[in-house]
Amino acid sequence: MRVAIVFGLLLSLMLTGMPISIALGLTVLSFMFTLTDVRTESVALKLFTGIENFEIMAIPFFILAGNFLTHGGVARRMINFATSLVGHWYGGLALSGVVACALFAAISGSSPATVVAIGSVILPAMVAQGFPKRFGAGVITTSGSLGILIPPSIPMVLYAVSTNSSVGKLFIAGIIPGLVLAFLLGATTFYRAWRNDYPRMPKATFMQRFDAFRKSIWGILLIVIVIGGIYSGLFTPTEAAAVSAVYAFIVAVFIYKDLKLRDVPRVLLSSANLSAMLLYIITNAVLFSFLMTYENVPQALAQWMIDQGLGWIGFLLLVNLLLLVAGNVMEPSSIILIMAPILFPVAVKLGIDPIHFGILMTVNMEVGLCHPPVGLNLYVASGIAKMGITELTVAVWPWLLTMLGFLVVVTYWPGLSLWLPRLLGM
Repeated sequence: MRVAIVFGLLLSLMLTGMPISIALGLTVLSFMFTLTDVRTESVALKLFTGIENFEIMAIPFFILAGNFLTHGGVARRMINFATSLVGHWYGGLALSGVVACALFAAISGSSPATVVAIGSVILPAMVAQGFPKRFGAGVITTSGSLGILIPPSIPMVLYAVSTNSSVGKLFIAGIIPGLVLAFLLGATTFYRAWRNDYPRMPKATFMQRFDAFRKSIWGILLIVIVIGGIYSGLFTPTEAAAVSAVYAFIVAVFIYKDLKLRDVPRVLLSSANLSAMLLYIITNAVLFSFLMTYENVPQALAQWMIDQGLGWIGFLLLVNLLLLVAGNVMEPSSIILIMAPILFPVAVKLGIDPIHFGILMTVNMEVGLCHPPVGLNLYVASGIAKMGITELTVAVWPWLLTMLGFLVVVTYWPGLSLWLPRLLGM
């Protein structure tokens, strides 16, 4: 009953429009001072030890790297490279958007950043070429969600921090599912473009493809640096994030020269604002999960499910439903930080692999980014396309159905997520 009161209070505060970080903090304080006998000293200690985590430092670095790349012309060059590869197929420019989103996702770690970087360049070009605006917005909104599944991924870092899992394993585990989802979104795009006879582009010559690759190579190299550096043991995921931030700064300012030195403070301030918001949410979420653990909520939930005879199949179905519902009222970072510490012990007790569970949660977060009322990708794409949220919600449904089908596959086929880490001996 006390736990139900706490979650009821949290939901009520969020429904008033209060920021999730404030609502979470007020809920924690109310719970701590009225419903528990936990000592204030232990809470203060947990507050500092909970965020004194080396892996948390990866978050501001990946945010900074993504901002440098978004403003540094990397997206435009990746779009040109993608267009040279698939532009001659049905819906060529739309397919280029899917491929470009997958490439940019491998260097940004953020879905909204991917939508901004790719969508702001390719959506006007698609409209000018004769594509319906609704079609283009649907492609970019959903393909941008690849930003949190294809590594590096900020939500994966948050899941690892919340559950003491390996960030490196999560990154490697996200590669195959990310590529499969990119293929499925591309197939959906191709089918709809073929059915409606949308425009195609002239087939690029080998030299045009090589030239586009040469111009985009500095951005693509970042993928090799991050993933290759982590797997080879050259540096940890946090060190990879720091290296990617420095590398992105050099590429944007000194190689491509699309970002002027006078604009760097603005990029730094924007990154600091977003990082501070996430770290504040993390701080309150750490206290929330500590109090839940103190009340033995995860352990009691696990035992209740086992007593009900609910196996891993039924549990994962319930988890998907819970996360999809949570996606209606919260953004991904908050969902992971609140839900992961509660659901993770249950998953482990039922024999579910922690890395598989992390990928499952990430795919759920992707779906949540693309549907109302709080889907961040919807709002970002709405601003770019100058479309209403209702119209955009209708536009994304074919790709959203594809993502829901993919969620079922990821949920009940653990090998899709675990094959590559096992192959690499992780």
